[in-house]
Amino acid sequence: MTRQILVTSALPYANGHIHLGHLVEYLQTDIFVRFQRLRGHRVAYMCADDTHGTAIMIRAEKEGRTPEALIAEMSEAHQRDFAAFGVSFDHYGSTNSDANRQVAGGIWQKLVEQGLVVERAVPRLFDAEKGMFLADRFVKGTCPRCKTPDQYGDACEACGSTYPATELIEPRSVFSGSAPQLKDSKQFFVRLEPLQQKLTEWTQQSGALQPEVANYLKGHFLDKPLQDWDVSRPKPYFGFEIPGQPGNFWYVWFDAPIGYIASTVEWCAKTGQDVDQWWRNPDCEVVHFLGKDITYFHTLFWPAMLHCGGYSLPKRVHIHGFLKVNGEKMSKSRGTFVNARRYLDFLEPEWLRYYYASKLGPKIDDLDFQTEEFVGKVNSDLVGRVVNLASRSAKFVEQTGLSASYPDDGGLFARAAAMAETIAACYEACDFREATRLVMTLCDAANEYVEQKAPWTLKKDPTKARELQDVCTVVLNLFHQIMVYLTPVLPGLSAKAGALLGSAMDYWSLAQQPLVGRPVAKFTHMMARVEAARVSEMFTPEEPTPASIPAAAPSPTLEKEPLQPDITIDDFLKVDLRVAEVLEAKAVEGADKLLQLTLGLGGDVRRNVFAGIKKAYQPEQLVGRLVLYVANLAPRKMKFGVSAGMVAAAGTDGEVYLMSPDSGAKPGQRLH
Repeated sequence: MTRQILVTSALPYANGHIHLGHLVEYLQTDIFVRFQRLRGHRVAYMCADDTHGTAIMIRAEKEGRTPEALIAEMSEAHQRDFAAFGVSFDHYGSTNSDANRQVAGGIWQKLVEQGLVVERAVPRLFDAEKGMFLADRFVKGTCPRCKTPDQYGDACEACGSTYPATELIEPRSVFSGSAPQLKDSKQFFVRLEPLQQKLTEWTQQSGALQPEVANYLKGHFLDKPLQDWDVSRPKPYFGFEIPGQPGNFWYVWFDAPIGYIASTVEWCAKTGQDVDQWWRNPDCEVVHFLGKDITYFHTLFWPAMLHCGGYSLPKRVHIHGFLKVNGEKMSKSRGTFVNARRYLDFLEPEWLRYYYASKLGPKIDDLDFQTEEFVGKVNSDLVGRVVNLASRSAKFVEQTGLSASYPDDGGLFARAAAMAETIAACYEACDFREATRLVMTLCDAANEYVEQKAPWTLKKDPTKARELQDVCTVVLNLFHQIMVYLTPVLPGLSAKAGALLGSAMDYWSLAQQPLVGRPVAKFTHMMARVEAARVSEMFTPEEPTPASIPAAAPSPTLEKEPLQPDITIDDFLKVDLRVAEVLEAKAVEGADKLLQLTLGLGGDVRRNVFAGIKKAYQPEQLVGRLVLYVANLAPRKMKFGVSAGMVAAAGTDGEVYLMSPDSGAKPGQRLH
């Protein structure tokens, strides 16, 4: 039965270029889309640039151009990068479009008519230096739940909690670095509690979500009344002004997902289709792919908007994890934060498509780019096992073509054909890791056949010309089957295989019928091997050229506290810096500056420290926080007791900022 499927990826933000982390999602989505097309289903793949918000406005201002000019340039760059990796959108739009404004206005009107929009004045964080209210993503501070530092103003990446930006501990504006003020702002909210039963039914009973996502929503959001959703921002703001509310704009997260519908509107207008057949048709499957960091937007707010606007709710929301490189977060300083364009300067895009596919399962696990594994998988699987089949057989039948009837192969072709539905089920479940594993077992069986039959030996004996043709016919048919199964992952290599064998490679069922009695084109190079040195070079941090290094501006901070004379590494290693957890914190009676801290170093190891941070921190702010502790500083006897070491802090002119390790650090670990 032919299915109708509308597929989306999360809209990339127009404030930066596409990088390897982004490509986890877009390549995953593209593989799913190509598979569905190969199965003969009617599929539309929609995407767009997410273009609104303060970040775009601020960047355009700094660069001396309009936001419209900025987003136009970024759209061109995004689409160029996606095309280079074979991502096959049916339409790529922009949230800053007339179509998006109209669809957003229609949904807003429905929300108003249903009594779900409320207005009230709320205290919001205001950057006095910039003269603007701060969007959640432009405030950073310590998570009020788990106390992890350097978290955004709407959600904690460490514990997954969401909260108002006003609850952040020690908030700072990402623009000026100053502590924002609380100031009343006129805001519009969408009431979600009246929709809670509907959202609970959809998240828990529809089967649209992965089980771990449904359980997460049930335990973190749906177990209590849903909070109203803040959907407006005051000027200055780059976005759509709310109809009838001058000076107030829809928050970027209101109109961004509506871009899925708006892109479909534009595509339908271009192709003469009815958008309602895609977004208001119960027989159309809407499938979203997105990262785990935007789960609650797409599984609570977005379904609420769709329901109230009269649109179909998604039949499936597939959420994936983050990308790491060699076990660590991507990092610019380490060279592991690699843009798509830089990757293409060093490596082939199909290598990355296969590598990601070989590691992507159906759950929300993070994907780790292991450089040695990457080289091994590409060279072993693709060159040594897949392409090897064609390179060791095709040249022997360039003159004769394939045999007129399919020879006896001991059941190899039939067994591979019988695996078609099992492999298809893996693709359908987004278990690409298992799909590629199964295909590699077919490669192993086919390569074993090649070794046994040794066509290069048969070629030496003119009396075995028929046997040689039959053997090569078997090998090339097994290669053809394998390439049909890998077409969603490797469209470029599949096209080369199709040109070699005269096959369109456009239907999954092609793997069921052997190719016989047809010519074989001259074999040409299909895929190179990966050079490990090129991978290492790609991940080497880029050094700025001397001409690009600006003249050093004077530092007011360094003028007050000049850099100290150089020391050796041996001098540095004498200082034993450890991660410690603040177990207890209390004021010291009779001391104006001191707090008494009980630090935990793991297990039952405790240390007592008196720290001069009382003017900057309240004791309750510190409990549970990780700090950096100088563990081998000689104990100092004070009138209040003995201080065993000290905690690390920065600041000038009386300011105090405690130093904290990155999330994931454990008490007792040493800094190296």
